[in-house]
Amino acid sequence: MNTGNKEQIRFAVCVSNEGYPASLEVGKLYQIIPDDTAESHGYIRVIDESGEDYGYSKDRFFPIEIPVALQKALLKAA
Repeated sequence: MNTGNKEQIRFAVCVSNEGYPASLEVGKLYQIIPDDTAESHGYIRVIDESGEDYGYSKDRFFPIEIPVALQKALLKAA
């Protein structure tokens, strides 16, 4: 659901780390970095276990909506 709020930070849960066991953890929540070009090619850009942002196939993740208050707490803890 797009609320029109461009400042909302998006998150997704990893559902497959096949081929990337050191970079992604199944069941872990990852911050999505907006990248229209990557998304147009079926990829999602996330901050992975290296601490850097990389593009991965969208089918490796399940996007979820998180309330703003929880977003702030998660980012503060990171």
